[in-house]
Amino acid sequence: MPRSIRVDAVLVQAVIAGALSFAHLHDLAEAAGQTGWKAWAYPISVDLLLVAAWRRLRIARCDRSAWTWFVIALAASLGANIATAGLLDLHDVPAWLRILVAGWPALAFLGGTLLVHTPTEPTAPAQPVDDEPAAPEVEMHRTEEPGPAPPAAATPVLAPAPPKSSPPPAPVVPAALLDHARKIADTHRASTGSPMPAEVLSARLGLPAPMADAIAAELQLT
Repeated sequence: MPRSIRVDAVLVQAVIAGALSFAHLHDLAEAAGQTGWKAWAYPISVDLLLVAAWRRLRIARCDRSAWTWFVIALAASLGANIATAGLLDLHDVPAWLRILVAGWPALAFLGGTLLVHTPTEPTAPAQPVDDEPAAPEVEMHRTEEPGPAPPAAATPVLAPAPPKSSPPPAPVVPAALLDHARKIADTHRASTGSPMPAEVLSARLGLPAPMADAIAAELQLT
């Protein structure tokens, strides 16, 4: 099915304005001594520089170089439109205007080269602002995995208690000494009617305490 053709008023206006500006630049260049195809190349050069600077500004709005060349191209276009409005005698163009028109190609070439070959960093797009207040963000706490348990306090190692000293073994009582002590004890029992005390026997024999105790244990003296 055929598409419906929709006329855009803004586009029509842009075409008309571009054609008029193009014609004014051509007339001014021709009046300044640029004849033939050269007079037609001037409006193309001005418009291309204007478009190149505008495209550069869309990428980097704070680019001073782009703003400079945009103003220069816009001044050239506006100047041609005003000059051809009857304020300037196109049959007697002043020398300074002829110089500007003759030097324009070099200026336009320099501006176009700088706009094309100068690197730029694209600006970050603006973040959209919501009308409604944003809901407060809920901070999610991640459950942390338990880390390794701290080492347990070292239990002090106690030195082993020294073993209790066992009593020294009883001395071996010679049989002859044991018989002599029994005779003394028997004599004492016979004369007193009671057993002879161990300390008395030790004093009678004149022996050291361990030996006397061993003899008393053998004789069962109390």
